[in-house]
Amino acid sequence: MSILVNTQNEQEEKVLLAFLESLRYNYQANIENEEQINNAFLSQYNKEIAVADSEIEAGNYVSHSDVEKLFEQRRKAI
Repeated sequence: MSILVNTQNEQEEKVLLAFLESLRYNYQANIENEEQINNAFLSQYNKEIAVADSEIEAGNYVSHSDVEKLFEQRRKAI
């Protein structure tokens, strides 16, 4: 998942970066132009699509009929 955050001031930026670092999140800071943002987004998006494709090929997914059964059972329980 990717999130683009525009802070209001330097103090907010420092607090956000300290929070991200404290939780050991992997983040990119100071992306200067729109092309860099788009490239970073597309790169991450393509990685996530590749992982999803691999999971589907390996049979690691839920079929539509299974989802329908789940919702039907939940309705009956309510």
